[in-house]
Amino acid sequence: MTRLDRSDGLAVLTIDAPPLNLYTAELQADLLRLIASLEAEPARALLIRAEGRVVSGGVDVALFDAQGSPAEAKVFFDELLTVPDRIAALPFPTVFAAHGLCLTWAFEVAVACDLLLAASRAKFGLVEKVVGLTPTMGGTQRLAARAGVARAKEFVFTGDTYSAETLERWNVVNRVLPDEGFDAAARAFAAGLAAGPTRAHAATKRVLAHFEHGGVPEANAHVTTIAAELFDTEDLRGAVKSFLTEGPGKASFTGR
Repeated sequence: MTRLDRSDGLAVLTIDAPPLNLYTAELQADLLRLIASLEAEPARALLIRAEGRVVSGGVDVALFDAQGSPAEAKVFFDELLTVPDRIAALPFPTVFAAHGLCLTWAFEVAVACDLLLAASRAKFGLVEKVVGLTPTMGGTQRLAARAGVARAKEFVFTGDTYSAETLERWNVVNRVLPDEGFDAAARAFAAGLAAGPTRAHAATKRVLAHFEHGGVPEANAHVTTIAAELFDTEDLRGAVKSFLTEGPGKASFTGR
């Protein structure tokens, strides 16, 4: 069962819909419920991971067959898109851990997260072309934001699967980690973010959202206000005092 666990500020959302973690109406309902929980009670960081041999084999094609008209399909696709969009909007660091094959919706959720960790054996693909469709959960455009338009076209047009090493070279995957111990390493990485200055991380996300929307000029128009607001946080005030009295790297953070 797909679930959300919390410990020491880190929330871990585990996709568990065996055998292939296919995207179904039930899984969507689970994801939306858990995302709503994170919106209502924010964590300090989020790790999204999956159980099973694969991260996901894709979407249950019966969902597409159930769409009787373009109008019905538009409503359905709008609902799908809310999942990665709401994850992207969470005001704390989000990390996706891909331990194996990661197709369609799972990849689209992965690139909606701030950071993508991959085991060396992981493979990724947007394979909607097999049913005559284009990806609808933001994966194409988020891939283009990381790797460029030409790479996004190649990825979607071919419908091939790509290795973690290739996508790291494309700047889509942030880090490739060994298969052995991958889950523990991903949890430790995310826990490290959760223990950090998460209000500052949220500010960084806001600055970069402005950059994505309007480039350096728009980011510059907002960065000083966003940074100045951090002087209302206990984390900044405490870390500055710690630096002055104890030296660098000794501060602890609470997310307040």
